Amino acid sequence: MATIEDVAKLAGLSRTTVSRVINDQPYVTEEKRQRISQAMKELGYVPNSSARRLRSQKTETIAVLLPRLTNPFFGNLIEAMEEKASEWGYQVIVCQTHDSKKKEMDYLQLLKTKQVDGVIMASLVNDWKKIEPYLGSGPIVFCNEYMDEPSIPMVHMDHKQAAYEAACHLLEQGCQNIAYVSGGPESHLSKMRKEGFTEALNDHGKSFLDEMSIEWAIDVSDGQKLFHLIKSDFPYVDGVFTGSDEVAAGLIYEAASSDWKIPDDLAVVGFDNQMISLLMVPSVTTIEQPVKDMAEKTVEVLIQQLLHPGALAPKKYVYPHQLLVRNSTKRKKVTIQ
Repeated sequence: MATIEDVAKLAGLSRTTVSRVINDQPYVTEEKRQRISQAMKELGYVPNSSARRLRSQKTETIAVLLPRLTNPFFGNLIEAMEEKASEWGYQVIVCQTHDSKKKEMDYLQLLKTKQVDGVIMASLVNDWKKIEPYLGSGPIVFCNEYMDEPSIPMVHMDHKQAAYEAACHLLEQGCQNIAYVSGGPESHLSKMRKEGFTEALNDHGKSFLDEMSIEWAIDVSDGQKLFHLIKSDFPYVDGVFTGSDEVAAGLIYEAASSDWKIPDDLAVVGFDNQMISLLMVPSVTTIEQPVKDMAEKTVEVLIQQLLHPGALAPKKYVYPHQLLVRNSTKRKKVTIQ
């Protein structure tokens, strides 16, 4: 196996010069760099990347914290992040918190112990005051999740406005009693969606009813349970903002087995424009997020922070969304009261 000394001998240069080129340090002419590169190629010499990282105190690794990878939204987000990070020579590790406050804090230790260079948080379950001290160990960027006042860069869409538009659409389709569904009340994102939903009701002269607020539904099976809850306890509900295409799909599937007509008996809006929203019968009206654009921007912002520490001021990067109206809300006869 070739060594750095072999490369130096073949190139006719000192070991120190070879080391400078391997570690991409300055003060080496282009002619010498080419000679060393050719010698490495001829000898099949591969630098020890682990040793290089130790010397530079960089891991060239980014941690991405998210609730669960089984959600297609986060799967697509990670795929786009990995592709973008690799362009910069970085790798991505995925940390699933399952909405656990303890797991979230445990994963942040990776930053504190210098096992990763930076962290992207695609969800937030702890109070920001508990997270903020970790900024002393490296940069943190929010993607999808956000707060009112940015103390770090945040890349997201306007979830409040998206929920507002979804609720207005259901009301315009003649829905009188709309259930609000989310995966939990704790995150700022969830709070913003609820605010937007409530504001839409108020603007149409209606009040938010707590009994029609469900805050535990995250997947298809939860959507199935949700339908039976509506059928047994809230049969007067004629519209649902699910906050998730998976939940919407489970609800629609179960409704069909009970001979409920979607959207005439129950209009349904999902979120994220996942593939399942198109495959369902009827197809699901949903909110589309620009996942790839958001993912790429997040990686770019984080790496710029790594390259230029302290040079970037905290900023929000807000991306547009789109309400895609499909058959789960298109009622044949609309009666607005």
